Amino acid sequence: MTPELLAALARAAGLDKALARFPEDVEAAAEQALATATAFSHPTAPEAEPWPPMRVPTP
Repeated sequence: MTPELLAALARAAGLDKALARFPEDVEAAAEQALATATAFSHPTAPEAEPWPPMRVPTP
C-alpha cells in the first residue's frame, strides 16, 4: 500500500491523528480491512440476497 493511499484512507476515515502517532498500526488495519473486503463475493444479481428479507411477522 502506498503512503499516499494510506494517507487518503486515513483522512477519509478521520484517522489523521492516529496515522500521525501510530502509522504502523493504521497501515496494518487498512491492509487487513482491504484483505477482508476482497474475500467476500458480492451477488451478481441485485435481487439475490444471502438471507431472506427481514420482515415483521403480521398476526
